[in-house]
Amino acid sequence: MAGWGETDQSSALGVGRVAEASWIDVQGALSALERLSSEELEEMYSGRLRDQSAPSEVRLPSRPESGPVARRLVLSVLESWDLHQHLEAGELLTGELVANAVRHAAGRTIGLHVSRKPGWLRVEVRDSSRALPCMILAEPRPVNERGRGLKIVDDLSDRWGADLLPRGKGVWFELKVRERH
Repeated sequence: MAGWGETDQSSALGVGRVAEASWIDVQGALSALERLSSEELEEMYSGRLRDQSAPSEVRLPSRPESGPVARRLVLSVLESWDLHQHLEAGELLTGELVANAVRHAAGRTIGLHVSRKPGWLRVEVRDSSRALPCMILAEPRPVNERGRGLKIVDDLSDRWGADLLPRGKGVWFELKVRERH
């Protein structure tokens, strides 16, 4: 199975030259995305996520360096939306979701989506794995820092969850937003 936003090669084979060409185009685009630096990714995506009128997702390479990029993108969005009270939590929680997606999903990209509806801010990270996350409630050994990410998400967010998608899953958190009148 292909990752989120990717084309499944097996579905393209034998369908004709158009399908083969589109698969090559997708693979080329993914390769180009993977070659971009963190700074180039931020520059390319910062404006797109801030636009509340047209909610969109951005794709980041599934690599550890995408965590800081995603955190800075979310900080930029929250600042532009005047949600300064959520900067710290939004940054930390985004980092946890991206780290989990990079560590546990096998796809080449992850998706980042930030949206706002009355009373709520939502950040979602999509990956190619259909395995739903589970929160580890036992205390990890002091030397093991892994396994606490979803506990942090549970503690700091107002609600969170995971949704199965046609090609993977989306893990999200929401924070309550006090609307100004």
